Amino acid sequence: MKNQTGKAAENAKTMQKLWQYIAHFRVLLVLSILLAAVTVVLQLYVPILFGDAIDCIVAERRVDFPRMWVYLRRVLMFAALSGITGWMMSLLGNRMSYGVVRSIRSQAIRHIQKLPLSYLDQHSSGDIVSRIIADADILSDGLLLGFTQLFSGMVTIVVTLIFMFSRNFRITLLVILLTPVSFGVAKFISSRSYGLFRKQSEIRGRQTALIEEIIGNQKVVRSYGYEERASRRFAELNEDLRKYSAQAVFYSSLTNPSTRFVNSVIYAGVALVGTLLIPAGSLTVGGLSVMLSYANQYMKPFNDISSVITEMQNALACAARLFALLEEPEETEDAPGTLEDITGHVEIQNVAFSYDKSRSLIENFNLEVQPGMRIAIVGPTGCGKTTFINLLMRFYDTDSGSIRVDGQEIRTLSRHALRSGFGMVLQDTWIKQGTVRENIAFGRPEATEEEIIRAAKEAHSWEFIERLPRGLDTVLYEDSISQGQKQLLCITRVMLTLPPMLILDEATSSIDTRTEVLIQQAFDKLMQGRTSFVVAHRLSTIRNASRILVMKEGKIIEQGTHGELLAKGGFYTTLYNSQFQQA
Repeated sequence: MKNQTGKAAENAKTMQKLWQYIAHFRVLLVLSILLAAVTVVLQLYVPILFGDAIDCIVAERRVDFPRMWVYLRRVLMFAALSGITGWMMSLLGNRMSYGVVRSIRSQAIRHIQKLPLSYLDQHSSGDIVSRIIADADILSDGLLLGFTQLFSGMVTIVVTLIFMFSRNFRITLLVILLTPVSFGVAKFISSRSYGLFRKQSEIRGRQTALIEEIIGNQKVVRSYGYEERASRRFAELNEDLRKYSAQAVFYSSLTNPSTRFVNSVIYAGVALVGTLLIPAGSLTVGGLSVMLSYANQYMKPFNDISSVITEMQNALACAARLFALLEEPEETEDAPGTLEDITGHVEIQNVAFSYDKSRSLIENFNLEVQPGMRIAIVGPTGCGKTTFINLLMRFYDTDSGSIRVDGQEIRTLSRHALRSGFGMVLQDTWIKQGTVRENIAFGRPEATEEEIIRAAKEAHSWEFIERLPRGLDTVLYEDSISQGQKQLLCITRVMLTLPPMLILDEATSSIDTRTEVLIQQAFDKLMQGRTSFVVAHRLSTIRNASRILVMKEGKIIEQGTHGELLAKGGFYTTLYNSQFQQA
């Protein structure tokens, strides 16, 4: 009982949140309700006309044909008008439902851009995609049914009762007394289907994440012979999805036959009572046909509403997942500060940070970088090199301590102002689906073709770009070019933007040795006068650094030039020599 109460409260909260989006379409909503009322009144007046036409048959060979034809013409006119208003109501319902889902999707995409990276690190991209695409589609279908069938169904019930009371009080009372049975059946089914539909949505999200992971990394999967295990993982999720989907569909499929059975009992009761009233003169044959038609019309919306409620249970479960995403706290509020005429003076004082608060990573980190210095960061895997870059770019905020750029604490700057001062080339390359030109000009869309070509030549990517079918206008996909060519394009982006400060995290890891030498020369030229942070595993590439920071377990254990560190014979020397030892 408590579980059902909790679900009802959760549904109410979700519906309240949903209403905030629906309220933007309140004019269309009111028009839709009015059109539903007009459509229903026109439809329900038709049985009265048919009943009057039947009563024109007085006896054998005694039929009032002129009066009958008047009623039949009215039937045709009312049916045509009902069709038109019903079509308009459906049109408005479509516009509202798709408009609501469009608003939610747009807000979700904007919200994702503001979520902290910690959320994106902890949730699979497949699950997030499933919420925005699949769950939103299901919500759209549920709203569409709600706006069309729910409104017209509720209006049909009210208007039918009014017409029935005007024709025969006793039969109407019988129908009303039997109505709670239909409600009880619908409530029993819907209370069990919601949890199953919610579980179905969650598993669908996990399945989407797995599919994206396996297909996106198919080369790795095949290289390590992971096909069978991948298939087993998918089969397990697929079986769970089948199980919960089958249970949800089973309960939801009970709705129609159950309510139809109850409705048939009510219909039979109306026919029986009406047949007994005709000999007493309380009801005519035409009047009985009207009441039978109304009994059918009255109960039909309960079938529709039951189906809609079942679909709405699914839609609300999906809406709850969407709202859970939308309610995730955003990054801390952006500060208004800006950076102008950046010199690249960076000060780091007593910085501490950890991803998991129960396990420390960086502690008491101190560093001062003068403008134009080239800082190299080395150390074993997991020592905090990339974490330091994340803190510098404010992808994560420090737990304590401060980071200053040109004397300004970075938390007093807007993230855009801070990040626009850096150019990054990472080991993990990224290209978007678009032309080569769009990929290079990603950070500077206004760049001219001459500037793009010059940057490409400096980054030594122009040679392979010229060989592409349409040069700069060639459309790229994920596997259109090699990993090394992707990295060259990423380097070209930085060459084009010419930022005041540089971050290079194994920027040449996927490039052949000959090209790396040329790229290194281009970087040397680019880094002149610019503060640069270089994360490197190949220590031979950082010999000319102004200062080398040797990190271990989140701390700087050694620092100095290449020669100074070798002379110390410490941890850096061990790292350096290990790369040149013969096997």
